[in-house]
Amino acid sequence: MTDIPAPLRLHLDGAALVANWRMMAAISGDAACGAAVKADGYGLGARAVVQRLAAAGCRDFFVATWAEAEGLADLVAAQGIALSVLHGVRAEDMAAAIAGPARPVLNTAAQLARWRESGGGRACDVMVDSGMHRLGVSVAEIADGLLDGLTIETLMSHLACADEDSSMNERQRAAFAELAGRTGARRMSLANSAGVALGQGYCFDLTRPGIALYGGVPSAALAGRIAQVAFPQAQILQRRHVPAGGAVGYNATWIAPHDTEVAILNLGYADGYLRGFSGTGMASAGGAALPVIGRISMDLTAIDVSAARDLAEGDWVTIDYALPAASVASGLSQYELLTGLGRRFARVWG
Repeated sequence: MTDIPAPLRLHLDGAALVANWRMMAAISGDAACGAAVKADGYGLGARAVVQRLAAAGCRDFFVATWAEAEGLADLVAAQGIALSVLHGVRAEDMAAAIAGPARPVLNTAAQLARWRESGGGRACDVMVDSGMHRLGVSVAEIADGLLDGLTIETLMSHLACADEDSSMNERQRAAFAELAGRTGARRMSLANSAGVALGQGYCFDLTRPGIALYGGVPSAALAGRIAQVAFPQAQILQRRHVPAGGAVGYNATWIAPHDTEVAILNLGYADGYLRGFSGTGMASAGGAALPVIGRISMDLTAIDVSAARDLAEGDWVTIDYALPAASVASGLSQYELLTGLGRRFARVWG
């Protein structure tokens, strides 16, 4: 197959990724700091993320499924790391779970039974529901001996409202803390990115940051401390002159108020640059701000390049994608902005 250069690039700042992890590790205090790399490293490429963070000292990584774990299995021994699968084990997963080096994070009594029946006494992790009512066994089930006899590496729970000033945070922390010493688990882990920012009482033995590693700011306490990692760039397909009164794009939602220089980019909602950026997004080139105009379509986006007279067909522009600001502009969560970036972007690490 011909290696055709992509008209979209996602420049990824490896130094910023590592700096973000080191910052989260520092505020985790005495707790070890892991990394969530599910959804292919939040869309940036899990293998590249694991390799860089392992080299920086991270030893605990988390994926969602066994297919994700299989794609990283060779790195577990090569990098001397631990890998946990957050969704536990279905019957369909057992062969992969037994054969591979990853640990399951068991979430239900049925998953626990399945793991026990597999024999061998291999270590597992366990998720307990401390109040989110999503995944996890109950505190009552633990009190009734559900975990007895298991070799548990990490007992986990998950905060529902860590990114908000909510009394639920303390209720969950206290409920989880009550389980200390009652399960035989070697470690306890509660905090995600925003949870780490809540303070040392939430960090326990191991933290599990995700979005903050990739440039997201899930908590006001982290504002100004997290570096942008992902920088989308798009190539210009056509530059054109639109006279005053001319319409651009579907449904003529933008009418030129005066003669305007417009560039059409090889970028659209099929690439994850969604319609929420219509009329609100920005691009830049050579220091010039280039507003998105008209409605974003499946594969194309229009920008006003009146401030960049030298831009021409084949040139590249950078899409403004600092996650907090892009979230406000588009109405999308910072998580969606990253994980939705499509496979047509060539991912280029620097």
